[in-house]
Amino acid sequence: MRTRTTLPMALLLSAVCAAGTLTGCTLRDLAEDCGGTDGRVGEVAALGILDSRPAGATVARGFEDVDAGCWADSGDVSVYADRTYAFPGTRAEVAAHYRTAAVRDGWAPDPGVVSDDGLCFAKEEMALRIVFLTAEGLAEDGHGSRPDLTTGAGYAINVDAPVDEGGEAGC
Repeated sequence: MRTRTTLPMALLLSAVCAAGTLTGCTLRDLAEDCGGTDGRVGEVAALGILDSRPAGATVARGFEDVDAGCWADSGDVSVYADRTYAFPGTRAEVAAHYRTAAVRDGWAPDPGVVSDDGLCFAKEEMALRIVFLTAEGLAEDGHGSRPDLTTGAGYAINVDAPVDEGGEAGC
């Protein structure tokens, strides 16, 4: 006996199969790649540098928790943790804070990365990025108009670490 959900389910399964064929990746592959990474995700999410912030910076509304997880792409598996802050001051003040705090915490600045958009540091096969937020970028990510993050120097701090030994996290 057929039900009304047969056609939508068949279309969904066809789309998943087609996507897997085109990308070479299936949902099962993604789950297997990130399987067993919960401990590493927790370690990265607990790094103290994610809670370091310049005086006056506040955790942005809607971003109260550390966003942490795993992603896999073409066989490369990484874990990440992000924090987003609103800061009424300047980008220069944010940069000065992290140049001091990151180095004090054992992170080395990446000399090859010089940008007005952010900073990048490396430590033990991990990459630390400070990225300044823009209204356009927030809109692209589905966060709409956020004056609290685009007035002054709203920014995100991100740590990315490869799961496989010998993997490189870079800026």
